[in-house]
Amino acid sequence: MRLGGGGAHRYGLHDAILIKDNHVAAAGGIGAALERARGSANHLCAIEIEVDSLEQLKQALPFAPSVVMLDNFSIADLKTAVKLANGKVLLEASGGITLENVFAVAETGVDVISIGALTHSAPSLDLGLDVL
Repeated sequence: MRLGGGGAHRYGLHDAILIKDNHVAAAGGIGAALERARGSANHLCAIEIEVDSLEQLKQALPFAPSVVMLDNFSIADLKTAVKLANGKVLLEASGGITLENVFAVAETGVDVISIGALTHSAPSLDLGLDVL
């Protein structure tokens, strides 16, 4: 993964703030969630928000998050999201990305691609360290 330019999304909950859909619901909306996060974060802390529609992306953009995670977007919606963001925010594609479609996702113009299958679907190796 590292040889291909990949890296960890984050190493712990302290690395950045990631606002998921349940956080948005609890805060009362995308704007409220981003404002609360910004109010409690230090000046160097990245704030990422997960959105699952173009409408939610439009709501997030005026609050200038560090990153917007586009969750389970179609290829067409990813292309539209790139146009809407117009380079003003880092866009991360996530959800449903496989080796079969990763190139199509990359061609949309998103900045970052997250592939959870690298960890949650990786095969295990049954390795025994039995001593004779």
